[in-house]
Amino acid sequence: MFSIIFIALLILLITTIVMFLASILSKKALIDREKSSPFECGFDPKSSSRLPFSLRFFLVTIIFLIFDVEIALILPMIIIMKYSNIMIWTITSIIFILILLIGLYHEWNQGMLNWSN
Repeated sequence: MFSIIFIALLILLITTIVMFLASILSKKALIDREKSSPFECGFDPKSSSRLPFSLRFFLVTIIFLIFDVEIALILPMIIIMKYSNIMIWTITSIIFILILLIGLYHEWNQGMLNWSN
């Protein structure tokens, strides 16, 4: 019993020393002015923060998030197919996909997917 506790403490001590040495050795001595300044999407942080920003980037982000969440919701539907009633599963899947297709049509109809403007 004593040897197990001793081995556990020895392992804890060794990992603590290794982590401490890694943090000391990984420090960089030179501080570069460009690397220490904030980088915000390619804009110069020293200039005015009220520059016009294209909303297209925001819309692309929102569209990506919507379809990313859609994939996260569709994948488990395939797994639960064999555990649920096939009729209810089919109706739920069709309704879910129809809602997504209506949203995609609305985005397309509003011109959110058109980058030529």
